[in-house]
Amino acid sequence: MSSYDFAIVGAGISGAALAYYLKKGGARRVLLLERGAPASGGTGKSAAIVRQHYSTTLMARLAKRSVDLFRAMPSELGHDGGYRRVGYVFLSAPDNAAAAQKNVEMQRKVGIDTSWSDAGTTASRFAWLNGDGVAGSAFEPDGGYADPVQSVEAYVEAFKRLGGEVRTRTPCRKLVRQGDRITGIVTDDGTIDAGMVVNAAGPWAPALARLAGATLEMRSIREQDTVWEGRAGRDLPAHSISNSVDAIYIRPQGDRRYVVGRGFPKHYEDVDENNYKETPDDAFIADVQARLELRIPPMQGARLVHAYTALYDVTPDWYPFVGPRADLQGYADFNGGSGHGFKIAPGIAEELAGWLLTGKAAEDYRQLSYDRIAQKRLFVQSYGGNRG
Repeated sequence: MSSYDFAIVGAGISGAALAYYLKKGGARRVLLLERGAPASGGTGKSAAIVRQHYSTTLMARLAKRSVDLFRAMPSELGHDGGYRRVGYVFLSAPDNAAAAQKNVEMQRKVGIDTSWSDAGTTASRFAWLNGDGVAGSAFEPDGGYADPVQSVEAYVEAFKRLGGEVRTRTPCRKLVRQGDRITGIVTDDGTIDAGMVVNAAGPWAPALARLAGATLEMRSIREQDTVWEGRAGRDLPAHSISNSVDAIYIRPQGDRRYVVGRGFPKHYEDVDENNYKETPDDAFIADVQARLELRIPPMQGARLVHAYTALYDVTPDWYPFVGPRADLQGYADFNGGSGHGFKIAPGIAEELAGWLLTGKAAEDYRQLSYDRIAQKRLFVQSYGGNRG
């Protein structure tokens, strides 16, 4: 079959979830293309923290819906996506405590189970914590983490059972454009016609868009992560943690192991997505270790198990580009996770499928379209701003 209603380029969490929800929503012919294997790009290296702590109602409700969808994977998709409800902690510094409390109030109105604790309660609640400089904390019992590869595989297998087609090891070489419409894609095996092409290629999405004469304003950022193993017999954290005091994030892997990386604010290193240093920097490893041991003293003497790099696809305002464009028919974006795309991808994909199938979407959701660049309706006005 060389003609499809929808052709999706990229089988990370975004493309795989969208493919499934399109089929579930009644789309007849849906093709999911991946140049490697599912989750072989940025998704597979995601820290995969699951949280709902956002500063806008749009992102909060999408994150809440994503938690519901992660939880339902075994029953709905027939596969466990690795979601573990271990709880999520946001450690607040004095300069963002007021904003964090305001966010918690908004999130509770959205229906998120979250609460705020002052500095004293936070210090007494978490025995592993060095509370110096911590102004308070937000806690979500439904937060935690998932397995990024398992989650993608769960969506892919469910999509295939519904009759969807997956082609791996199949790079998309070009988008076919006729006037103001995208009509298909070119692979090494020939041209594939499609009523709608969805560009979900992550850091490689701008290059793909350029091949069709379209712009996609995103940066490819080199992201480093480490994995540490705490020593036995110590009181170690059970939760996923965003530590805004020391600008690091921490999420458990089990067996006393934790993924640890740098959080905002930090230096963002722009790279060529096809040619970048794939091994981590020694200075980065030492810096992360110092921050980790300072805030969580029981992690002193932890063993470095692994360190690696990945790519972030970062938009000008840290919010993803999602949906059709006014000036280019037959085309939609689903990119720009900006470091937090995994945790919100299921909720975004579900709503995007509805938009593509019916032409209808909530007004706040429509602002995620790339059209907001021309309309100057960015959520945040610079690359250095709050990431949501």
